[in-house]
Amino acid sequence: MWTSGRMSNAKNLFGLGVSLYFWGLMDLTTTVLSGSARPLTEGQEDNLSGKLHQRMKRSWVWNQFFVLEEYTGTDPLYVGKLHSDMDRGDGSIKYILSGEGAGIVFTIDDTTGDIHAIQRLDREERSQYTLRAQALDRRTGRPMEPESEFIIKIQDINDNEPKFLDGPYVASVPEMSPVGTSVIQVTATDADDPTYGNSARVVYSILQGQPYFSVDSRTGLIRTALMNMDREAKEYYEVIVQAKDMGGQLGGLAGTTTVNITLSDVNDNPPRFPQKHYQMSVLESAPISSTVGRVVAKDLDEGINAEMKYSLVDGDGLDVFDINTDPNYQVGIITVRKPLSFESKKSYTLKVEGANPHLEMRFLNLGPFRDTTTVHISVEDVDEPPVFEPSFYFVEVPEDVEIGTTIQIISAKDPDVTNNSIR
Repeated sequence: MWTSGRMSNAKNLFGLGVSLYFWGLMDLTTTVLSGSARPLTEGQEDNLSGKLHQRMKRSWVWNQFFVLEEYTGTDPLYVGKLHSDMDRGDGSIKYILSGEGAGIVFTIDDTTGDIHAIQRLDREERSQYTLRAQALDRRTGRPMEPESEFIIKIQDINDNEPKFLDGPYVASVPEMSPVGTSVIQVTATDADDPTYGNSARVVYSILQGQPYFSVDSRTGLIRTALMNMDREAKEYYEVIVQAKDMGGQLGGLAGTTTVNITLSDVNDNPPRFPQKHYQMSVLESAPISSTVGRVVAKDLDEGINAEMKYSLVDGDGLDVFDINTDPNYQVGIITVRKPLSFESKKSYTLKVEGANPHLEMRFLNLGPFRDTTTVHISVEDVDEPPVFEPSFYFVEVPEDVEIGTTIQIISAKDPDVTNNSIR
């Protein structure tokens, strides 16, 4: 039956030998039970049952060898030893190895049963090998033991740094967010064995980006760390996150990634007119809907938060002028609503309001989100043609009227203030 020989590794010494011992025991038990022509006595049954029970309990220690990866020595790496208790040390037993990697990765001394690795082992490429062992009579080739299967497990060393496979990252967070607002979660993977030691236990930290952002050392979740981060003051941040294995201890391997964070806009800036007074002029001959001038309220926000709505809220020209909002440039365009007359009214005053239509309730204390300005409009005189009063005459003339007789006097008037002479 299989037993273990002397090994340099105590686990290797015990592991395979007991398992192979178990397989040999099962074969022996089968032989005894099937080959006996006479029933066993009660005492024999108890004795055999006790031995089987005792030996089978030991068989649960699995038949595994353990060997460290990344061996860099020049000699083949000793793995363990197979040995049958039928081996008397005279070379009559021949050990055969088959299965995964046999002859390529692992070799066995067919006389001693010593197993060696002849290639560099990388746990990240393959974590275990399943092999089979046989003990043959060297002279006859007859099996001396049932074939037994065993496993060589490759034990991990810390030879892989954490890597951010999805980096670099791009994220955004609203400006003025409360401290602790989640931004993005970064994840580093470590190819080492997570079940063995701390080789794959990663700890996150920020190398660049404080005091604006923080990272959860365990989960890699990035959060805001500073109050009142204002997009209008600083919009872009480059955060460098480090992941270090061995639980962050000295000697651990580390990897880094970049997280580009943008502060997205919120409506936290009220509109303001850069001028509190505008002076404009318009010809009295300006047609309806023609443009008089433009006003603009500045807003430091962007997009929908900078949209503006202009309106006339006061003044003596509310029925004479209109104002419309240009949606592309967010300016207020003042236009003529009714015909103008320099002779009737030479100037108008308008009070114009610019307001954000889209408000955020939490920033109303920064408002009001509206502003006003005053617009003075002068109506300019135009040299208008004389006007006949009335514009239509009906005259009857006798057919025999004498030459030079006055039949009608017609009159035209210059509407201009200067009242130029008319010929």
